[in-house]
Amino acid sequence: MIVGTIEIRLNLYEARSLKDKRRILASLKDRLRNRFNVSVAEVDSNDMIQSAVLGVAHVANNSRYVDSTLSKLVDHVRIFPAVTLVDYSIIIS
Repeated sequence: MIVGTIEIRLNLYEARSLKDKRRILASLKDRLRNRFNVSVAEVDSNDMIQSAVLGVAHVANNSRYVDSTLSKLVDHVRIFPAVTLVDYSIIIS
């Protein structure tokens, strides 16, 4: 069993309130879950309006598949409107 995790740091410049932030993140998380079959949660910066940290987990039996999926996920986050990718780190074990 191969487990891949990724921590994604985002800026949400369009968010003016926590309600805006929740709306933007809910849309992004739903898209990632549906498109890549991963688990996604906000793991840090919960009370900061224009900042967010998402944790993503993906499990499979092939490390190249996990790495490929997480790389495509990062590319998808980069082009998602209303967020700016600041940093990310991938760990595959």
